[in-house]
Amino acid sequence: MKNIQILLKKHSTAIQKAWVLFFPIVALVQGCDNFVETAPPHSQISSEVVFEDGKTADAAASGIYINMRDGGILSGSFSGLTYKLGLYADELDNYAPGINFYYGNSLFDAEGGILDTWTRSYSQLYSINALMEGVLESQQINQKQKDRLQGEGLFLRALIHFYLMNLYGAVPYAGTTDYKINSRLEKLPPAEMTEHIIQDLNQAKTLLNTEYPSPFRIRPNRFTAYALLSRVLLYVGRWDEAADAASAVLNSPLYSLPPASSAFLKESQETIWQLQPNGAANNTIEAQLFIFTAGPPPQVALTASLLNAFEPADQRKIQWIKAVAKGTDIWYHPFKYKERAASGTSKEYSIIFRLAEQYLIRAEARAEQGDLIGAKQDLDAVRTRAGLNGTLAASEQDIKAAVMQERRIEFFTELGHRFFDLKRYEKLDAALHGLKPGWNSTDQLWPLPSQELSANPKLNPQNSGY
Repeated sequence: MKNIQILLKKHSTAIQKAWVLFFPIVALVQGCDNFVETAPPHSQISSEVVFEDGKTADAAASGIYINMRDGGILSGSFSGLTYKLGLYADELDNYAPGINFYYGNSLFDAEGGILDTWTRSYSQLYSINALMEGVLESQQINQKQKDRLQGEGLFLRALIHFYLMNLYGAVPYAGTTDYKINSRLEKLPPAEMTEHIIQDLNQAKTLLNTEYPSPFRIRPNRFTAYALLSRVLLYVGRWDEAADAASAVLNSPLYSLPPASSAFLKESQETIWQLQPNGAANNTIEAQLFIFTAGPPPQVALTASLLNAFEPADQRKIQWIKAVAKGTDIWYHPFKYKERAASGTSKEYSIIFRLAEQYLIRAEARAEQGDLIGAKQDLDAVRTRAGLNGTLAASEQDIKAAVMQERRIEFFTELGHRFFDLKRYEKLDAALHGLKPGWNSTDQLWPLPSQELSANPKLNPQNSGY
């Protein structure tokens, strides 16, 4: 509720009104035991009232972004994938007292964090669908704004489903707020879910404009939809389409690769989409979580295997990692975001998509298609920014291995890239067996929450190994 109060103080009367109207829907869903069993919301009011004009609709959309920033998959907090998957794979060591089920690869179906990820995600999907339905039904919002808000909603819906599918495997696709439909939702196989995601993104990129609707790229534009689409297509091996989608972003004059030292500033031209902090003077949740100034670390630190993966003189290791010593002991923390405390004005926002990924997506896709020269050019664009010489890889297999290595050191502690890369290349066992004593091959999928299985038997069977 604190964030809601801040929003109400900050914005105009019209926006305050919209959020007051929209918040009961969000709060109700977050309080439900099970998304797909949700009954008709008692406090839900009609879309026509909520979205009586463009300002109220935009305010409702802003509430969704705030909710995503503060909790769930995209959050830089303990509830987000940056923290959870950093521990689950081989990026972060745990120093917090007590048992950490992610670090120990000992998740079980009643573990609270598993349920939290699931319920927050489906709550956010409900809010997104409510936004899109309300916008479509409104007679007061002009078509240009309707298209933009619809495009944003489609992009966000695709993004959350994409992460859920890669975490849990077969999951329900939530495309409506209709409780009668939601009560009958069943799990979709990943191939079918992927087609829904691609369809949403293809529609989103036709509705969104190339220009950003707000400063500092805090709302997605057309290239944000292309950026996610390129990742989705890469994951399913549609190489030519993945390369084309990445090229759409890379060919835009909006984006460029700045020096590593300034890549994560809020004005960075590398940023494709980012989430704004809570308050004009605040910075990222990620910095608050990761940065420590004295040892031993209070929560997490970077693993030795990650530190040893960097080449000498790599600017990413120099600029994006910081050492903390106590006597002869040294620990290292992520330092991509450098502002742990509030500043005069915010200096850093939480980046969700950035340009380097598009270079490496296209490099991988080109290598898979036999365009080794083009693949090396894209790979070297990222290496040059890091202060490194061009890759020595020459064969298709060597270039693909070099891209995967580059992805590891480029995207460490960014929303689980490392885990998902190991998974799609079927290298989780090779990387984590022995390194992580609790690792089992079935851990590539998280368990479906037991509470959800009890509430909705259609979610059965449970994932293997749980």
